[in-house]
Amino acid sequence: MQSASSFAPGRVELLGNHTDYNGGVVLSAAINLGVSARGRARTDAKIVLTSEGIPGEISGDVNQLAANDSWADYPLGVAKVIKDAGYPISGFETDFSSNLPLGAGLSSSAAIEVCTAVMLTRLFDFEVPPLELARLCRKAENEFVGVSCGLLDQVSSIFGKNEHAIFLDCRAETVENVPFPHGVALLIVHSGVKHALSGGEYNERRDQCFQAARILGVSMLRDATSEQLARANMPDVVKRRAAHIIGENERVLEAVDDLKHHDVIGFGKLMNASHRSSIENFENSTAELDALVEICSAQPGVYGARLTGGGFGGAIVALVAMDSLDAIAKAVESEYFRRTGHNGKAYRCLIADGAVPH
Repeated sequence: MQSASSFAPGRVELLGNHTDYNGGVVLSAAINLGVSARGRARTDAKIVLTSEGIPGEISGDVNQLAANDSWADYPLGVAKVIKDAGYPISGFETDFSSNLPLGAGLSSSAAIEVCTAVMLTRLFDFEVPPLELARLCRKAENEFVGVSCGLLDQVSSIFGKNEHAIFLDCRAETVENVPFPHGVALLIVHSGVKHALSGGEYNERRDQCFQAARILGVSMLRDATSEQLARANMPDVVKRRAAHIIGENERVLEAVDDLKHHDVIGFGKLMNASHRSSIENFENSTAELDALVEICSAQPGVYGARLTGGGFGGAIVALVAMDSLDAIAKAVESEYFRRTGHNGKAYRCLIADGAVPH
């Protein structure tokens, strides 16, 4: 019986917070933590899914797939959209495992989607262009799971490249790998407070961004400048939301230039500015995330730090000197517990390859 395995990394958002649904630009990186799968083809139409650490199995028929409000909706959704797109898949069974921390905003959902998709291409011997694979995985999350995400997470998991950041233009759906300076690594610290975007805050922020775009007379905030915003008349809270998005787009473009000039210090300053804007303008940070950023920023060898992902809990990312990584991680965990009583968990991450060789 044909068998195959796959691995898809999680991703960390470096800059470009909430810019995706505003048609903007974002800078991310694949990391060396992710989701693994071992699968084999079946002789019938049945799909059987198991996951390490989760008791029991979930099954379905490849010809009649429906969501069941469990972790398995992500791989089931991928199977459905790939089959619906005309690719030759039939029944299979797969066991998943992960070393990605859940609820940290590192996109475990996209990792399991991409991991499933890549495994299916190997199991049933067909090819899908990388960007099309990302779009299919996004479609599974949008239409099958029912989460209105952009393309960033799937693109990051697929297009990651060792020691390169990923520059995504969300409107044009173009991807570029930008070399990252040597001698630095990413420290991701989970606050111990679960990242939760299912509540009203996320939809409220989207609505406020769209309201700002209408007032500014542009189709999306991607097309607005800080100068336009400064002259505009709109409610203060809406203006602050727009200031965050417009500022983030500007910071991403500056950051790409910094990377091309190996300017780690400049990049770190942009990360710090991004977090300040999350506090003051977008209000998607928390006291715990702020404490982590403050503690990280006080450590020698840290160039910059900010919340990563949607906010409202989850994790921060810090750009740190590689040779100080272990010492910084221990110091941050210790001081964070002393200050807040929460057990923060530090992950020492390298910028890694994506799921698909290219």
